[in-house]
Amino acid sequence: MRLRLAMAVLLMILSPLPALAQTGATPDAGAAVTKSPSMDYQLGNGDKVQVTVYGEPDLSGSFAVNGQGNVSLPLIGDVAASGLTLPQFSQSVEDHFKAGYLLNPKVSVEVTSFRPYYIMGEVDKAGEYPYTDGLNVINAIARAEGFTYRAQQKRVFIKHYGETQEVEVPLTNDLLVQPGDTIRIAERHW
Repeated sequence: MRLRLAMAVLLMILSPLPALAQTGATPDAGAAVTKSPSMDYQLGNGDKVQVTVYGEPDLSGSFAVNGQGNVSLPLIGDVAASGLTLPQFSQSVEDHFKAGYLLNPKVSVEVTSFRPYYIMGEVDKAGEYPYTDGLNVINAIARAEGFTYRAQQKRVFIKHYGETQEVEVPLTNDLLVQPGDTIRIAERHW
């Protein structure tokens, strides 16, 4: 069994391009499932951020990215956030404050709560679950109270936030959930 798994992994490593061509996925689609959110994390609907404007406590606070992808801030109103990294959003907020409100604003932004992930298919409790940093797919399945007896337990389908195609990947311990992911557990074939 382990030999088969090792051979499958080796085959996947040695031939990634034909496999990608068959699924229609881009090379980045599979690579992103093993990384944890970092400075290149892009904000999206459902994220909550802490915005700190140094020296201006009335302008600082906790804010949510709304359904239109904006964060509504005091004094300057809606600022586009969806698709921006934290440094990009921070710079955008600084630019908005510079435009006639503050002389030399310094802004920091951190994510306080990531958008949820979704799990569906052959699990006992499909649904929406809160994302936590470092969560792997196996633990996400455990949160959904495990597999049903019909579940395919060796492969899962993952669709990342903002993408249209789901990607079939082997279920391993280092397969990480990303904020906004939709995880589908397929039915096994008898």
